[in-house]
Amino acid sequence: MRRILSTFILLCAVAISVATAQTAYWITADDSLRNEPNTWMEFRKDFTLKKRPKKVEAQIAADSKYWLWVNGALAVFEGGLKRGPNRTDTYYDVVDFSPYLRKGHNDVRVLLCYFGKPGFSHVSSGQSAVIVDASSIGLVSDASWQSQRLKAYQTCGEPYTNFRLAESNIRYDARMEGQNDLKPSLEIGTWGDGAWGKLAVRPIPQWRDYGARTAHYDTGEDDQGNVVLSVRLPYNMQMTPCIDVTDEAEGTCIRIETDHVRGGSDNCVRAEYITRKGRQRYESLGWMNGDVLRIIYPKSARLTVHSISYRETGYDCDFEGTFTCSDSIINRFWQKAMRTLYVNMRDNYFDCPDRERAQWWGDATILMGQSFYQLSPRANALVRKAIHELVDWQKEDGTLFSPIPAQNWDQELPAQSLTSISTYGFWYYYMHTGDRETMAYVYPAMRRYLSLWTLDDDGLTYERQGGWPWGDWGTDVDMRLILAAWHYLALQSAINVAELTGHEEDVSDYKQQMQSVMTAFNRCWNGYAYRHPTYHGATDDRVQAMAVVSGLADSTKYERIYETIRSQEYASPYMEKYVYEALMRMGHGDYALERFKKRFGQMIADTCHTTLYEGWQEGGYGGGSTNHAWSGGMLTDICEQILGIRPAVAGWKEAIIHPAVSPIHEATIAIPTVNGKLVYGFKDEGNIFHATISIPKGMTVHFIAPDGYASNNGHEMSLKSGTHELVFHKQSP
Repeated sequence: MRRILSTFILLCAVAISVATAQTAYWITADDSLRNEPNTWMEFRKDFTLKKRPKKVEAQIAADSKYWLWVNGALAVFEGGLKRGPNRTDTYYDVVDFSPYLRKGHNDVRVLLCYFGKPGFSHVSSGQSAVIVDASSIGLVSDASWQSQRLKAYQTCGEPYTNFRLAESNIRYDARMEGQNDLKPSLEIGTWGDGAWGKLAVRPIPQWRDYGARTAHYDTGEDDQGNVVLSVRLPYNMQMTPCIDVTDEAEGTCIRIETDHVRGGSDNCVRAEYITRKGRQRYESLGWMNGDVLRIIYPKSARLTVHSISYRETGYDCDFEGTFTCSDSIINRFWQKAMRTLYVNMRDNYFDCPDRERAQWWGDATILMGQSFYQLSPRANALVRKAIHELVDWQKEDGTLFSPIPAQNWDQELPAQSLTSISTYGFWYYYMHTGDRETMAYVYPAMRRYLSLWTLDDDGLTYERQGGWPWGDWGTDVDMRLILAAWHYLALQSAINVAELTGHEEDVSDYKQQMQSVMTAFNRCWNGYAYRHPTYHGATDDRVQAMAVVSGLADSTKYERIYETIRSQEYASPYMEKYVYEALMRMGHGDYALERFKKRFGQMIADTCHTTLYEGWQEGGYGGGSTNHAWSGGMLTDICEQILGIRPAVAGWKEAIIHPAVSPIHEATIAIPTVNGKLVYGFKDEGNIFHATISIPKGMTVHFIAPDGYASNNGHEMSLKSGTHELVFHKQSP
């Protein structure tokens, strides 16, 4: 019996070795136009299985995106990630084929979209191709796969998408469907070589597909007399539009676009569909976003529209966090901030989902703060991906730049690069996740980048110009002091990471630089505000805020800084987040909320847009995007400064709750931390402060009563897991 078993194991081992010895090739269609921008092609393969396997994981990579059907069932909707993890390499997906396979005959179909042009979030390899490796069942991509370029897929004429987008406008001519020209595929490389470089496993989940939803539409006309069918979407979302129509003729051009077809001043993604005769259904697979979907066609067309629908897709995480308070304006802002955040998450964090889809790191730091406080921990993988990409794209001279990945941009924004490695960037990520491994990985890149920063003869941070010396939108930016504050915060972060990862030998140098910057920075105090001697504009509210949040200003200067900030409103929504934080830290949360409602009032009240603007007005500076998640920074300020909640030990092993006395008299928040859901609610009745805290297992909360309040157990207490009801009374002066 033992000999039979040994023989069986040997035969299994031989079978496995034969299966895994098969080589998966990068394949493409045998067509002279295969590498033209916006090329679409399909690949087909039939295969037979003697039995249905229990588990089959296929590895699939593509330039640029793919859709996968196994036995007619859609297994992957828009697979692949934009290239790349670094300048040369490509991501690959791991796809479970098991639910779709059967004993006997099976078939696989892959639809490939090749961007074929550069962008602010993608690097083109220069060659359209896909590679599939499911060698455990003998299925690998090679010349036996049939393929063809799909001539029905074309590119719309002008206006084209702007240069920041790797995506093209898709034109689909249904009259060209069924023109079968299948041929054996071309083998043009193997796993880990060729134009696609090494292959890195996809670090984030596949998109969540919310399914197609039929929509109500209104009928109208445009200035040219075309029929316009308008669908008011529930909110600004990433979606692919679907139409079901009958054309009594053929050749009708149906335009498909959203109210975001121009991202402020620039052309964004749209689509066209050319009808064949009869009834037809079409889904335009190039995702677009907006609040309103529009279907436009000539009034003279003999067209019947049976239905319009849309398929929402997005990053696969949940809105696990909740928040509500006694202030309806803040509640409305919160919902808009969350919608703006989510529509800016996909392959990477975006600044905006229409004009750029680009991962600027100043934006990313603000987006991740909102993510940690309201989205399920699955969102953390997108932050980790962003961090890894930033350091893996570091230039040979040590420069960090964004957006990345990118093929037609490589300029350093010094202020944003410092922000990325600061206590608001890498270290902030660590505190919320406890991911020490990532900190160990990024520290050498942090050290290299900081070595590029020097001090001038006064001991202040020297102004690096980089490729774009941008500190904020708007006017009156005191760049020398903005950079010095970010440099100071980056040095503090470097100290934290160095001590965490065993690089204590670097700490003393960082501390000396911090002391020098602090001394020189405070020489720029004129008794009323911070101003650099070479700066001649109006006093910059941003600088005053950064002086507070960085710790460069001590509390003796707070009242002067407060008065200065009250008289200056130069910060854009991007830097305004730090202004509110500074006001709250100085004990002026009431004015922070007053200023917030004044400055954000228009975009909060706007009923046409469910998301927040890039600037203070629609169409303002910076291109006028109306879905910029950097404008949601106040969400994080409310969590950390008004509610007073933050991790005290990395990974939320311990948390602090120190609520501020503020105009918000009642609120409840649930925070989905990596260590479980923390729920906190309070009601401030003036003389009595009620608090309810539900603490997950394994977390300790250090609760500090609002200033001026105490209970019979004192002003501070440490609480273990469970639900706690606390009552504090206002103390006499």
